[in-house]
Amino acid sequence: MKRQMETKGGFYITQIKQLQDRIFEKLLSENGIEISGGQGRILFVLWKKDHLTISEISKETSLAKNTVSIVVDGMVRKGILERNINPENRRQTIISLTENAKSLQERYEAVSQQMNGIFYQGFSEQEQKEFEQYLARIVNTLVQAEENDGKK
Repeated sequence: MKRQMETKGGFYITQIKQLQDRIFEKLLSENGIEISGGQGRILFVLWKKDHLTISEISKETSLAKNTVSIVVDGMVRKGILERNINPENRRQTIISLTENAKSLQERYEAVSQQMNGIFYQGFSEQEQKEFEQYLARIVNTLVQAEENDGKK
């Protein structure tokens, strides 16, 4: 019987995520931006395209809908986001950026660039590109697995 090679990819990804979250939140705090990583992911999506539903934000961030809803509630309380009924479909709630959120974008992006510098320290441009291609393949495979699982 062929022995399966031991792999640690999932372990490393989890470790990277935990370390990156801690460092990124520290950098945000040092720059006077009091938002969590989850809140940042939602803002990042809304800065690219404002006025989205919880479902659309969930899809773009890969966060569960109930997680997005809970995080958005906290952000609404802080005055970072607002909820409005969609005038074209009264059953739908649209999540939008406030002026406060729009004013954070430039500083947040500067901190993101700082984090990218730390993240890719010692990597050539080619290595960064290849690494991200491999990660994108893993993400696509996992998305497919989840979609196929939902069809059972």
